[in-house]
Amino acid sequence: TTISGKQLPAPEFGGVIKHDALQSTPWWAPRIVPPKQAPNVLLIITDDAGFGVPSTFGGVIPTPTMDRIANEGLRYNRVFSTALCSPTRAALITGRNHHSAGFGVISEQSTGYPGYNSIIAEDKATVGRILLENGYNTAWFGKDHNTPAFAASQVGPFDQWPTGMGFQYFYGFVGGDANQWQPNLFRNTTQIYPFDGKPDWNLITGMADDAIDYIYRMHQTDPSKPIFIKYAPGATHAPHHPTKEWVEKIQAMHLFDDGYNELRERIFENQKKLGVVPQDAQLTDWPDEVLKPWDKLTDEEKKLFIRQVEVFAAYAAYNDHEIGRVITAFEDLGKLDNTLIVYI
Repeated sequence: TTISGKQLPAPEFGGVIKHDALQSTPWWAPRIVPPKQAPNVLLIITDDAGFGVPSTFGGVIPTPTMDRIANEGLRYNRVFSTALCSPTRAALITGRNHHSAGFGVISEQSTGYPGYNSIIAEDKATVGRILLENGYNTAWFGKDHNTPAFAASQVGPFDQWPTGMGFQYFYGFVGGDANQWQPNLFRNTTQIYPFDGKPDWNLITGMADDAIDYIYRMHQTDPSKPIFIKYAPGATHAPHHPTKEWVEKIQAMHLFDDGYNELRERIFENQKKLGVVPQDAQLTDWPDEVLKPWDKLTDEEKKLFIRQVEVFAAYAAYNDHEIGRVITAFEDLGKLDNTLIVYI
């Protein structure tokens, strides 16, 4: 049956119980299914990536996957965040103000006051919980910065982990950041070590591999059942850990050799051409007292800053590439036209 969603969970018993079993009416709860043609949902939220980073919004870093999604759909240039990680994510998955969801600050800075205790209460149901109760398969891949720091260990409790908040499957790390080569990685609530003995293993790829495996397994078991995935890679939050191959790809493009002053103006002009900023918009003055103009830097400083931004750019491009593989999995199964993709 398909329910209206006005009452969750659905009523538990619809039979009749009398003193005698022969006069009673048994009842099995019907399996709850989404409406026909309910779409799969892939919610992608990248980390610490500004408006001018992807090529999709005028940046010089190639993000062909985001370009593709934007060109086949809608491109938004007005988004609100809380300027902090855990609070933004709490608001995103609950649809509420971050204080209402207990995340006035990041989980490691929580205090024992309402709105700041890093606890998403049961009456602030996540989108995972809502869709699960309406018949979806639900999964969370990547960063989980919404488990309270005091519950982020093998002893739990696990009610504030993804698997306790409506996500049937979790593959990722708990906390604000992780070493992408050897992350504190969990499958559901069990710590795993897929990188042991594999020095080239990287979570950006490992996470995409696991998501693709999940998509295929769910499809093979019940092709009619839609999937909701929250896909939250560690990129481009520190530490910046792209593979050497991706760093070399970006270095060969010489995207940043002209320095950050000229780059800033180039991105701004690209954004005007794309129409994602007003044509009469003006850049703010350069803050000389905070950051020296590029032409005032020494050769050593320029070399350092170019190296840093190339590693950052490689991380962003690598991440976008692996996200593309996840999207291709839906396409290969013939499900892309019925999949809602939100790429933030």
